[in-house]
Amino acid sequence: MWFKRSSIVTFLLLILFIYLSMKQTEFDLSKFADFRNMIDFLSQWFPMDTSNLPRIIEDSILTLAMAFLGSFLGLLVALPISFLAAWNTAPSRFLYQITRVILSFVRSIPEIVFGLILLTALGLGPFPAVLAIMFHNIGVLGKLVSELIEASDPGPQEAMKAVGAKNGLANLFSILPQIWPNVLSNYFYRFEVAIRTSLILGFIGGGGIGQRLFNDFKTFQYPAVSLDVFVIMIIVIVVDLLGNIVRKRVI
Repeated sequence: MWFKRSSIVTFLLLILFIYLSMKQTEFDLSKFADFRNMIDFLSQWFPMDTSNLPRIIEDSILTLAMAFLGSFLGLLVALPISFLAAWNTAPSRFLYQITRVILSFVRSIPEIVFGLILLTALGLGPFPAVLAIMFHNIGVLGKLVSELIEASDPGPQEAMKAVGAKNGLANLFSILPQIWPNVLSNYFYRFEVAIRTSLILGFIGGGGIGQRLFNDFKTFQYPAVSLDVFVIMIIVIVVDLLGNIVRKRVI
């Protein structure tokens, strides 16, 4: 099986693409031969500067709020749209196609582009960052949930229609309970991604711990940077653990 001609051709093409990509990106591991600059740089990070810990915690709470609200509102809007973007629940073929195109368009725009547009139009602060996260999550979660809907068991849906339930109610009460654990799983994954996105949006004026990290880096406050990074790691780990607990309870 491994020695078929098609497998060998695929392997050779993969090697060629890797080589061309390494050439294009100037990929060179020999640059790690001298670690002295890296060690000197990292030595400036310790010991951590904990003098601003209360403010860092406030910024972390703001970042969590931005990520949670943006991803939650994205899910709230994406849920009804996803039923229009699934072939087995869409009212018509045309509506199915146009909804898929719209979701693809929204999903193709990164959060930072939404952020740059909204921050310019609405001013600096967390509100434009929340909207940027929400818009992108509508596209991502709309696609993910629509695929869950398409993969759902049609039996309960057909049974509800057989007893006279309208299409909307049949779809809601026969499909949503089946896919809800996976919807939650996708939501918590997007929530984790939104936390990291909030950090990037903070670099361009969105607020939160991302803006603090950017300012500390820009002013060479490396002991403060190390604490910022440590707090960010704790946040992501805690959210991941919380997501696992919720998924286990629901499943």
